[in-house]
Amino acid sequence: MNKIAKIGLTALAGSLVATSAFAGAMSVSGSAKVSYVGGKGDSAANPASNSKGISFSGSGELDNGFTVSTGYTMTNAAFSSTYVSLDMGDSGTLHFMNGTSKAGIQKYQDMMPTAGEQVWDDVDTDDNGVVGTGNANTFGYEVSVMGFTASASMGKEAQGTDTSLVLVADDLMDGLSVGYGFGSNSISATQEDDHTTMYATYTMGMATVGVQRSKIDKPSADEERDAAAISLAINENLSVSYGVSTVDFETASLSDEESSGISASYTTGGITIGAVFNSTDTVAGTSGTDKEFKEVSVAFAF
Repeated sequence: MNKIAKIGLTALAGSLVATSAFAGAMSVSGSAKVSYVGGKGDSAANPASNSKGISFSGSGELDNGFTVSTGYTMTNAAFSSTYVSLDMGDSGTLHFMNGTSKAGIQKYQDMMPTAGEQVWDDVDTDDNGVVGTGNANTFGYEVSVMGFTASASMGKEAQGTDTSLVLVADDLMDGLSVGYGFGSNSISATQEDDHTTMYATYTMGMATVGVQRSKIDKPSADEERDAAAISLAINENLSVSYGVSTVDFETASLSDEESSGISASYTTGGITIGAVFNSTDTVAGTSGTDKEFKEVSVAFAF
């Protein structure tokens, strides 16, 4: 190797070391949750469980003023989610997401206020009528201009490309936010489902109310979901919520799936005590198939 090459490599190595010394930092946080779960349709032998999580996050500023941030989360010692984000200031933020939703219709799939779980969550594994184009190794972009936000996503699947776009208006009036989103989800080489959703939330004092309508157009058996919820911040520590969700299957042989739920959470310091009671009647449109989900939990964050 000639002397010029050696000098160049030495200078480059020195600049990288110098940059890393002030460009950013990594941090680690953790959580532990002890839960007692039960409900109709739950056959667990032991209703008590313990879940653990650990997250690594870091950020640093580039020479042009942009900020790069990254995160990696594990749940019960297994991969949960990761992301890399480039904040470009007024030009918006570019994301690369895997298991987390920072942009696109997946981020806005259910905007109903809740003190715990969404009313359809954890009752069953169907999640009928809930829009979303996935978040596995997906690109996202979000930018806010003059009170409006545009949020987009694009991901390549083996059978095609999933795309979505959401437009949100946050400043129509104090406390009011409305949004509309649409996207396409490649199910197979010959099937592409179209997803649309619109919502409105309004906050006044201690109360937040919301309504949302979503639709999934399929080659057959379209699904349309209507949701509404209200949450109350009793004080800075205690919140409660109630919500409902109805899925209309546009198939003559299926009945409407109806879900409802109550949640409550109390936070003090790094401890959160939560309670959830969700129930779903006519799961997946099958009459007589009803399920319930009840959970009382204590979570610690460090």
